[in-house]
Amino acid sequence: MSLPPRTEPGRLLDGRYRLLTHLADGGMASVWLALDERLEREVALKIMRSGLAADPEFVERFRQEARSAARLSHPGLVAMFDQGRDGDDMFLVMEFVPGRTLRQLVTDEAPVGPGPALDIIDRVLDALAAAHRAGMVHRDVKPENVIVRHDGSLKVADFGLTRAVAAATTGGQPGVLLGTVSYLSPEQVEHGSADARSDVYACGLILYELLTGRKAFDGETAIHVAYQHVHGSVPAPSTTVPELPEALDRLVALATARDPGQRPDNAADLLVEVRRTRSILGLPALLAPVATTTARLDISQLSSHAATQATAPVTTADPDGTVPRPTADPTTGRPPDPPPSLVDVADGASHDGAHGGSASLDRTAALPIVREQDSLPQPPAETTGPRRRRLLLPVLLLLLALGAGAGWWFLLGPGATTVVPKVATLQLTDAQAALAANHLVGSVTEVFDETVPKGQVISSAPAAGASLHRGDTVALTTSKGQERYAAPALVKTKAADAKAVLAGVNLALGTSTPAYDETIPEGSIVSQDPPAGTAMKRGAPVSIVVSKGREPIPIADWRGKPMADAVAALTKAGLKVTQGTPANSDTVAKGNVLEQSPVKGTLFKGDTVTLVESKGPVLVQVPNVVSMQRTKAVKALEALGFRVNVENLFGGFFGTVRFQDPAGGSMAPKGSTVTIRVV
Repeated sequence: MSLPPRTEPGRLLDGRYRLLTHLADGGMASVWLALDERLEREVALKIMRSGLAADPEFVERFRQEARSAARLSHPGLVAMFDQGRDGDDMFLVMEFVPGRTLRQLVTDEAPVGPGPALDIIDRVLDALAAAHRAGMVHRDVKPENVIVRHDGSLKVADFGLTRAVAAATTGGQPGVLLGTVSYLSPEQVEHGSADARSDVYACGLILYELLTGRKAFDGETAIHVAYQHVHGSVPAPSTTVPELPEALDRLVALATARDPGQRPDNAADLLVEVRRTRSILGLPALLAPVATTTARLDISQLSSHAATQATAPVTTADPDGTVPRPTADPTTGRPPDPPPSLVDVADGASHDGAHGGSASLDRTAALPIVREQDSLPQPPAETTGPRRRRLLLPVLLLLLALGAGAGWWFLLGPGATTVVPKVATLQLTDAQAALAANHLVGSVTEVFDETVPKGQVISSAPAAGASLHRGDTVALTTSKGQERYAAPALVKTKAADAKAVLAGVNLALGTSTPAYDETIPEGSIVSQDPPAGTAMKRGAPVSIVVSKGREPIPIADWRGKPMADAVAALTKAGLKVTQGTPANSDTVAKGNVLEQSPVKGTLFKGDTVTLVESKGPVLVQVPNVVSMQRTKAVKALEALGFRVNVENLFGGFFGTVRFQDPAGGSMAPKGSTVTIRVV
């Protein structure tokens, strides 16, 4: 098998994915085991064929469907990790799931009995339910797309990629759908439309197959099988396995009702019925991972087919990994021609395997949307002569009628195709009108967008120019405008609650700065930036200032210092100053602070400090001691509280005071010094 150009072990794609081992090749892609060097994990990497990568319509659908599949997260779904492009190569990166397909399990072990069968379908439905809740439909549910892991757990593969493959392989052919005929719902066959109930129908067929070991509908050609879906009824499993209880017959009949309105609306609703049936049969709630009697496969034993089944969007190989070839016509020695309307699109084999056989009907293929009248009854081979001529006219008339009916069906009726109009940049109402004019229905998903105005269509899936059947749904993505959230009012709220409050409106907490505040309690928010009500982007930060409470003011001791300086300093600090009654002091000079209350500690703005100003010492009238004898003069002065400085002139022989300073009659501070001169 030749590898695609430039694709060999060791190649690094997108600077991240290192190719390790080539697993399989198909018409749509090459499948590799690769190493994600960024996350250091093994992944399954699907490299699409260059011809597809060159088709802009396929590329857009490929990206849309990959993005949709990547949004799904469930342990029962093969995870879509990434999609990208490296040069001319488009690729998908998916979870690598070693194991075997449910097809192999059915082939080896079915019928498996009520308990294991319900266990398996329970897990499949649980995975599909997650997708249905997300608004996604698989469209190609079959045993080949269910992987049984080594531990017995199940994973549903190839979610959402059938539509992308169909866009590239059918080329917009009128009346052509993509799917696996053995599991197509009647509405898919008749109208080419599918919803969650189509997946429910396929799950009902899988349950039938698990219980009986055979398909509900089989035939030599895909067309034959398709007609059975539209006009037949799935037989009760007990007609094949008589010991099966009636409750299982009812469950299969419910899931496979021809009228989709009679089926459960989605996988979750069918899951409820499955578990109700389990209860009716007295089976335990759910067994451990699916137990099988055959040996488990390990990674080293995986065939290319098994790896393809675990990872590829479409599958064409039979359970043994081979692609069947038609046998030669014994009369001509040439292979028979396949029906022109049935073309295998998955493995690129064109007509290979298109001739029926159960295995060929398990592959994803393009086939026409048909009704029963499109297939004409053939006259018996032995009819000849007049009888054959008598039958010819009715047959010709029937041909004409059918031709007219088919013409209406494919040109004007539900089988007709139409083109998705360009709706990007249109207002939603205008886009809906454009779709309606092309006989399409729009489903709307609103998203925020920084550049596209509110109410305007951003994109459509499928993109403009894609070919769809009348009545199909086009997914419209419309703008909700810029994603903005109003900053909440945080002032006066607890700072400890700010982060949660902001997270509740999709904003983040920015810087938090402490500051004293005279009115906001400690731990509460003083201010915010930007202010409340400001429109902000998702995740934008709001910064806050958090109160440390009132600012403490340390008290300085102003005693003995100028009164004017003390009043100015205390007032500037935000304190109030009251002054007591001035008082005399023998120690504190006049005009200085004599007393202060409080003297030390801390106060807060607005608190009061009381100061008392000193008037200086008490003034006393100095007596006149001139002419007094020294002893008597000293006693008189000291009695009034003065200190006496005696200066003797000529030895103070006479002992008489001849001079004093300050002079008698003047006022002097008590305790001050009076100087006398004695002769």
